[in-house]
Amino acid sequence: MFKIFQVDSFTNKAFQGNPAGVCLLDKPMDTDWMQNVAMEMNLSETAFLLKDTDSYRLRWFTPAIEVDLCGHATLASAHILFQEELVFPDSVINFQTRSGLLKVAQQDGWLEMDFPVDPERPVEVAPILQQGIGGPLPQYTGKSKRFYLFRFKSEKDVFDLKPDFNMLADIPDSEVIVTAVSDNPEFDFVSRFFAPGIGINEDPVTGSAHCTLGPYWQKELGKSQLTAFQASKRGGLLKLDVGTKRIKIKGQAITVIRGTI
Repeated sequence: MFKIFQVDSFTNKAFQGNPAGVCLLDKPMDTDWMQNVAMEMNLSETAFLLKDTDSYRLRWFTPAIEVDLCGHATLASAHILFQEELVFPDSVINFQTRSGLLKVAQQDGWLEMDFPVDPERPVEVAPILQQGIGGPLPQYTGKSKRFYLFRFKSEKDVFDLKPDFNMLADIPDSEVIVTAVSDNPEFDFVSRFFAPGIGINEDPVTGSAHCTLGPYWQKELGKSQLTAFQASKRGGLLKLDVGTKRIKIKGQAITVIRGTI
């Protein structure tokens, strides 16, 4: 029997932010088993943790596939390790992942993740992708290693988008970030994230997308410390500190369900 939790990430209130599953393993389990658990949890991602000397092996699964990087499930994983007192409060947790070494520490009531940046470059996108996103034409389209980025004129344009998820699901590599400058002085920018091709129509809050959003808005706004709001129905708050090769992403988390599997 393994302990399993559901954690709301990038929020300090239950039923907001992005829910993630966190499963604490005490022995290696095969990929098919982890994929089945993720499918059963039916959350955008479920994380699996296994202690390995002075670090933890960490893998992330959507209900459909294993992914290379997931911010909110990493935040949730660190939250559980601190909450269950499996690490000391002042520890820096080392996660060994498919995206290399990721570190998370506690700081002033927030969890700070150290991730690699994933900057975009300008690209032209296929008309069918634009059609799938809907809305007005974006001001800018770019592509990072993992994601498309569409910048719109206003946050209202971002809020009002009604994507055709069936159309997007049929387009290869169609994970799309949409973003705009925020009208709210509390935030520098807003975003949404769509990835129906990997089983996530709209992700509530996407930490990994901010590895692309951070460098983009650093260039556009001329500042390295940014506050971001992901404008899904649940919503989520992130604080960013953008470096040349790494980005620090801060968020909060709260446990809502615990059990065994």
